[in-house]
Parts: sequence; C-alpha cells; structure tokens
Amino acid sequence: MSAHEDVTTVDVVGGPEPVAVELHEYDERWPDVYAEHRQRISRALAGTDVDVEHIGSTSVPGLAAKPIIDIVVEVDDITAEQGYLDPLLAAGYELRVREPGHRLVRTPARDVHVHVYERGDAAVQEYLLLRDHLRRDAADRALYADTKRALLRRHWDDMNDYADAKTAVILAINERARATGDAGGV
Repeated sequence: MSAHEDVTTVDVVGGPEPVAVELHEYDERWPDVYAEHRQRISRALAGTDVDVEHIGSTSVPGLAAKPIIDIVVEVDDITAEQGYLDPLLAAGYELRVREPGHRLVRTPARDVHVHVYERGDAAVQEYLLLRDHLRRDAADRALYADTKRALLRRHWDDMNDYADAKTAVILAINERARATGDAGGV
C-alpha cells in the first residue's frame, strides 16, 4: 500500500496524438536500444530499488512492431514521484501520462516509452505474461502481428485508441498463455 494517495485523474500531457507510425519487421537493434535505456534509467535511479524489463512487441524476436521501445519500471511507491519521476525527467525523458497507478515518460523523439508502476501491480505481470508467451508461441505471435497490421490500416485520432483496440486479442492470448502454463512465475 502506498504511503500517500495516488492521483485520481488521467492527465495526458499534450493531449491526443494521432497514430503516425507503421509496423516494421523485427529489428535486431531493438534489444541494444533497450539495453542503452536500461542503463540510462538505472543511472538516473541509482540507489532506488527498481525492476526494469523490456516489454511490448520490440521485446519479442521476430515480431513486427512499431519502432517504439517499451520499458516497464517497478518502484516501491508510485506516489513518491520525487524518487523516480524527477530523476527520469532530469535524465531527459518527458512526462506524457500521469494516471492512477501508472506514469509514462518518453524520449523527446517518442521512440522509447517508459511505463512506471508500483511493484506488484497486475499490469506488469500481464505485460510479462504476454511477452514471454509471444516469445514461445509462433501462432499467437502471428495472430498478434496480423491484428496490429489490420488495426493500423484504420485511421486513429489517438495512439491510446489504437492501443485499446488491441485489448481483446491481448486478453485472449494471455488466457491461452495461462491455460498452457506459460504464466511461469508470473
């Protein structure tokens, strides 16, 4: 439990943004970009107990993806922003979203998104479940890529709407992952 109350509203800094990216075939450089940002985050949060993981499509070898590296950082207290948000902003990331239980900072180029959650948040476990299952299951990896391709053929006024449109297929894939025992330690 947090020592302080969390925010109760969703603040999207800069407002809605149209989806202006396309899917790219898997790029072998994506793990290196993640590693660079993992180091940057670790330096910024030195002395803070955090867990950092590469999530999203760029973390799955062979999966087509928008060329945006998604990273999740788990902190002990999401409300203690001075301990993680201020250092991430000082390291050059920009605040995009502040909502209950979640903060999102990104690079000015918008090619790296850092999602911050409180340790133990179920959302982190869902991200890791999806990532790990897609790394192992070629059929679900293809289904997810096909779904993203179909969705990106449509016009989206906001990137968040595109992300929401993927929810049903993500939930179905995660259910299969649980049913096949891919949940592992998640």
